[in-house]
Amino acid sequence: MGHRVPNDIVEDILVRQSVKSLTRFRCVSKSWDSIITDPTFITRHLKLNLNQSESLISTNTHSGYLLYTTKNENSSPSSKHLCTVVCNSDSTLTQISRFEIPSLFEKYNIVGFCNGLFCLACSDYYLSHIIYLWNPSIRKFEKLLATPHGWSVVGLAYNSQNNDYKILRLRRSFFEVQAEAEIYSLSTDSWRRIVIPMKILRGYEPNFGTIDKLDPPCIFLNGASHTVARTSRGRFILSFDVNDDSSRAIKFPFNYVVTKYRLALFKGSLAVFALMGDLCDIWVMEEYGVAESWTRKYTVPMIRGSVNFYGCTDNGELLIKNATGLISFDPENRNQNFLAIEDADWVGFTANSMESLILLDGGRKGRRESRRRRKVKGERWRRRREERVRSHGETKLTSRTA
Repeated sequence: MGHRVPNDIVEDILVRQSVKSLTRFRCVSKSWDSIITDPTFITRHLKLNLNQSESLISTNTHSGYLLYTTKNENSSPSSKHLCTVVCNSDSTLTQISRFEIPSLFEKYNIVGFCNGLFCLACSDYYLSHIIYLWNPSIRKFEKLLATPHGWSVVGLAYNSQNNDYKILRLRRSFFEVQAEAEIYSLSTDSWRRIVIPMKILRGYEPNFGTIDKLDPPCIFLNGASHTVARTSRGRFILSFDVNDDSSRAIKFPFNYVVTKYRLALFKGSLAVFALMGDLCDIWVMEEYGVAESWTRKYTVPMIRGSVNFYGCTDNGELLIKNATGLISFDPENRNQNFLAIEDADWVGFTANSMESLILLDGGRKGRRESRRRRKVKGERWRRRREERVRSHGETKLTSRTA
């Protein structure tokens, strides 16, 4: 007991603990706090949690996680909550977390989420340039300021190769001819602006016109974010790769008049849901990027009293809100399951556990300090190397003289 436990063993023990425990363990000592807030440890902890989550799904313990926010018109904004429930194999739900939503986010909507990190944006024209990254597990958020003008569609992307989170903001101002993209990188804490020339987007339609409007949501798939762009001549899907800044236009699957439409992911493929009265067509792109592969998979009657469509689960069930509440609807066998969730304002679905330590490194200040420390460490290493080389040269010279 008198011997000190090596740091690598301490780290191996800590990385297997829950987020709640780790936030408390930071108070044990400065060395523990340094280990837990280290970016390498945060990444290792996340990967371990993701592997455990995939293992639970593979053993049919559950089919994923349902996320939702509550909304009560008769209460103050501070009473809103973000909840996470497990979708059990027997169609029951088990709540695993419930976090109070800060009143600061009263006018903000969740536009993306990944690995426990949420991206919030405001639909208000005058606040659309203010974006937040929020990790409810550690109760930390980061305020980001983009260019303060223009309507925009915002999405969150994750690059697993370099472990970086990016925010894509596609915007089109009324008096501008070109569309623009602004990309924020969490690893560098910086924005960069990209102009999207319309000539790149006219590969299949030379006279498509200019972009008048971009419709949310922003769907992330195959390293690119996708949103519906509208012009005076029609619609197309604007795809923007957040890694190489390339953009392309994907032809819309249909040209008939619909009441509503929404871009979504259906069993891992890009899909468009088209509502026509009491019917809904589900178009799926079976081969990504190939317009000819659009297929109308289902035409299903809409549930009577349906008021909103939130998206799909990984097994293809539609998440729909009607007069009775939130339900999941299987378009193949037409079965529906009441999810027993009341007052849902926003609904999402993920296959991965939602708790993580992202942003625990202190946000922008912490990352700048980390870069400063690496720079100082590099300078020290360079000076020591120069001293060794100089000392080694003097030793050789003394040897020759002798």
